[in-house]
Amino acid sequence: MNDIVGDVSRRAFLKTGAALGGGVLAAGMPLSQVIWAAEGKVLKARGTGDPTTLDPGFYAGSNEIDLMYCIYSKLTHYKPGSEWGWELEAAEKMEQVDPTHIRFHLKKGIKFTGGYGEMTAGDVKFSFERVIKHNSPVKLDWGPLDHVEIEDDYTGVIVFKTPYVAAWNIAFPYGVGHIVSEHAVMKATGVGSSFGMQPPAFSGPYVLADFKQNQHVILTRNPEWAGPKPGFDEIQIISINDVKTAERAYQAGGIDFTRISLDSLATFKSNPPADTKIEEHPSLYRHWIGMNMDHPKLKDINVRKAIQWAINVPQILDAAYAGQAEVATGTVPPGIVGHREKAVVPPEGDLAKAKEFLEKAGVSDLTLTIDCLNESTYTTIAQTVQAQLSQIGITTEINVQDAGSFWTLGMESEGDRWKEMQITVMYYTTVPDPQYATWEFTQGQIGIWNWERFRSERFDELFAKGATISDPNDRAKVYQEMQDLMEESGAYRFLTHGGNPVMYRTTQTQAVTRPDGYPLFLDFKPV
Repeated sequence: MNDIVGDVSRRAFLKTGAALGGGVLAAGMPLSQVIWAAEGKVLKARGTGDPTTLDPGFYAGSNEIDLMYCIYSKLTHYKPGSEWGWELEAAEKMEQVDPTHIRFHLKKGIKFTGGYGEMTAGDVKFSFERVIKHNSPVKLDWGPLDHVEIEDDYTGVIVFKTPYVAAWNIAFPYGVGHIVSEHAVMKATGVGSSFGMQPPAFSGPYVLADFKQNQHVILTRNPEWAGPKPGFDEIQIISINDVKTAERAYQAGGIDFTRISLDSLATFKSNPPADTKIEEHPSLYRHWIGMNMDHPKLKDINVRKAIQWAINVPQILDAAYAGQAEVATGTVPPGIVGHREKAVVPPEGDLAKAKEFLEKAGVSDLTLTIDCLNESTYTTIAQTVQAQLSQIGITTEINVQDAGSFWTLGMESEGDRWKEMQITVMYYTTVPDPQYATWEFTQGQIGIWNWERFRSERFDELFAKGATISDPNDRAKVYQEMQDLMEESGAYRFLTHGGNPVMYRTTQTQAVTRPDGYPLFLDFKPV
């Protein structure tokens, strides 16, 4: 499967005030401590694009979180391996006191670089609350967070306005859970807002040694780190946007770890490069065909349903993924609470039924546009949909766009292009919680990430309810109904969650990943 620039999540092209370009030396670190470890153990891995920010409170994409995992600390992190779960990191203990209060106790001795001292509960309070205070685009990761109460230097209580069970799967182990130094950030920004690509202090096993746009990110050991020693002296994340280019770079010896495309998987499995291990992982990506419900040509639900029923998903997956991807039933991936066993519209669709809907709409000679990214997977999907819609008399024009143009297409803040947008080949990533897989489709996200401009009071009501339910079975029913509502609107045709195969050079490293194949660079071991 092709990756978009920066392995962009739904937030990747928001403006975060990042200072891009040029080299960046680790904040507060003498040059002698960040000189690249030319003779040490070096890990070279593919990065799916440049980071736009290294501020965890304002993160944009999952590729940035891969880096943050190495240079900051957080209360918990995802467990490596094949099963989703979390384990303690900076926290020595975490306790759910009651449905709206979670107490944490920090480990002692976690230091910030640059002379900013030991991590305290005050830093946790500052890190979490600033996301809400400064209206971060990722503030919804914190759900109904109210504030953090400090009990002593190492102990605090996280207080939510209403129960938020998703905090354990989203906020704590992912992006916004990383802890920054209050003193360092206030000194750097004056008000505690985003520091972009200029971290004022680090608290993890590595520090940022160098960043060159469109080239690489270099991490080197943090000499002030007192925890377990990571395996490599230096980590080089090489920026390679296109997965096919990354595969060639791996074969040429330029990198030692990369994801590989699904359409290349069979070839690599039958004839792998020397000293290479290939691992197959399920993906948390969500791919779908979306329709702008506010566009005059798509306002009639019968037109949207005609498009839904005309789309044959297995045909698309055969063309775009060489038959290596499974059909999706909704926006919640398999293995996550709320996954649906089947969709309302069968995967193969039904051309006769599609034509009936079109006749009911009283529409003929309909011409529409399909917008997609300029990568082979997405252009193939668009071309296949184009051919399928032609079978019911709908003519389509495909608009292929680069990432910077595509990922602002549906944003009202970026102009009026959203008014002309009609059909899009969409995908976002997610984390192992259904709250994260559904929040883009709330009414509050219309004109931001809800590009279909889907409106449902019931959906929003269920979204708020789902975050409060602790019983997995009861919670699952909420998200399954939400996906039913999405599909019944006619604005969505779910395609696939794809897959995330990776390969790495066994003479250089033993790779460690999350269950979905995302690298946990801290846990990689040299050979």
